[in-house]
Amino acid sequence: MLIGLPKEIKDNEFRVGLTPSAVKMLIANGNQILVETGAGDGSFISDDDYRSAGAQIALRAEDVWAAQLIVKVKEPLTQEYPYLKQDKILFTYLHLASNEALTKALLHSGITAVAYETVQTPSGHLPLLMPMSEVAGRMAAQVGAAILQKNAGGRGVLMGGVPGVAPAEVAILGGGTVGANAARIAAGMGARVTVLDISHDRLAYFDDLYKGRIQTRKSTAYHIEEAVYGADLVIGAVLIPGGKAPWLITRAMLRAMRKSAVIVDVAVDQGGCVETTRPTTHSDPTFVVDGIVHYCVANMPGAVPRTSTFALTNQTADYVLRLAGQGVAALSSSRELQTGLNIHRGQVTHPRVAEAFNLKFVAPMDAIS
Repeated sequence: MLIGLPKEIKDNEFRVGLTPSAVKMLIANGNQILVETGAGDGSFISDDDYRSAGAQIALRAEDVWAAQLIVKVKEPLTQEYPYLKQDKILFTYLHLASNEALTKALLHSGITAVAYETVQTPSGHLPLLMPMSEVAGRMAAQVGAAILQKNAGGRGVLMGGVPGVAPAEVAILGGGTVGANAARIAAGMGARVTVLDISHDRLAYFDDLYKGRIQTRKSTAYHIEEAVYGADLVIGAVLIPGGKAPWLITRAMLRAMRKSAVIVDVAVDQGGCVETTRPTTHSDPTFVVDGIVHYCVANMPGAVPRTSTFALTNQTADYVLRLAGQGVAALSSSRELQTGLNIHRGQVTHPRVAEAFNLKFVAPMDAIS
């Protein structure tokens, strides 16, 4: 199969969909790889690195998008919509439940769209979301610490405090992969951390791991308000796989928060867990509402592209190999890829996406057959 690897065009998005190692593996299995020139530059992977792995380099994006299987990192932007065609497979992060325009474009095109973030194992594990959740979680604490500085608009609070002065109060909404990684870094910086989650087992995990050094609370409206109102930094780490995140922080709540507190909403890709969240970019990452600083960059891991590219490809390469070897038939034989299928030939094949926009849902196997 001919696999296309386009250059990402989202603001400050420097990741790339495949590493040379993955390219070499795919070529060894009988595939051809067409890489847009400069696609790997942001991750310090050169055209020559791809050539050495056996790929061909294309000068034009439209040539790469002419491939049968397109492997990306982020969702297609408006200027890429004309490249969406029937009888192609698109494999990338999509986050459709918060993007009606892209959903409609994919439906209209007839393309088969498989989303990294909804590929799910029988045990419920999200193997292609996990590596970027790990990166984003660790970055959330790191970025939040920087924005807490007065010169960045924050409260002027040092995460770890100093002898005789209290450390920053950090509230983390959600104890999944993002939340766990955010807690690890925030606690490591010396902050006083509270994790809220709906799962008692997940809270017990944090309690056992940190031996009381991290506080845990059941995620109820009362406890969320209590934690958020007393926080210097709030990290939104809520995930509804394939669906829109619920608003756990309303605009009315902002007025009761500490002045110049910081919110880092990692759930922004799925609409955000804060009512006032709107997507921002690395070029213009923050905005202020009611005295609260919001950081809502929708492609956080793009700021550390080399780490992110290699972490992502470690997980995606085997799935790319399956799609390249069998095409759409791979969706029939793999339950994991079926859960990743969001759009197929004009039909919505993920229930959360259908629910988000009141569209008809068609089960993946029914759509494929």
